[in-house]
This record gives sequence, C-alpha cells and structure tokens, in this order.
Amino acid sequence: MNVIRHFSDTRTDEGRVRILVQSGRLVLEAEGPGWHHRSVHADLGDVTLELAWLPGLGARLYGDVMEDVARQVQLDGAAPECGGTDLPGAA
Repeated sequence: MNVIRHFSDTRTDEGRVRILVQSGRLVLEAEGPGWHHRSVHADLGDVTLELAWLPGLGARLYGDVMEDVARQVQLDGAAPECGGTDLPGAA
C-alpha cells in the first residue's frame, strides 16, 4: 500500500509548499503564480536545499516553510521513515 502523509503544508499569498512522505521518500511540491515544482528527495536536508534554489520562491514563503518544518520536526521528533532531518545551517 502506498500511503502518503503530509509532513508540512505552508500557504501564503506568495504560494504554497507541501512536503509529503511517500514510500520512505520526501516529495516536495511548491507552486506560485506562474510556476510549479515537484521533486523527490531522500531526506529533509535535501528538501530544504532544493527550496532555497527555487527561483520562484520568495524569502518570506521560504522562511514560513522553514518555521513550519522546524515545528514539525520538534513535534514528530524527526521524520524517521525518511532517513533524518539534518537541516542545512543547523547547529
């Protein structure tokens, strides 16, 4: 069975970013006016790095996503089925 779990879902007037857990992988879906992105990653660090490079993603939305991801990691303790939660720049 292929169960999809929402890890994070952030929406602002700039766009929407969802991080989904599916079959042990993280799926990043991001969209805004005139653009859409979807990619699959092994861990949360790769997801956040990919987000940082998306040309259509503004700084405010990126910041909101990072806050939500940090909150989810704190609540869940980690995303164990996805190989870890090392975030770029985290101490």
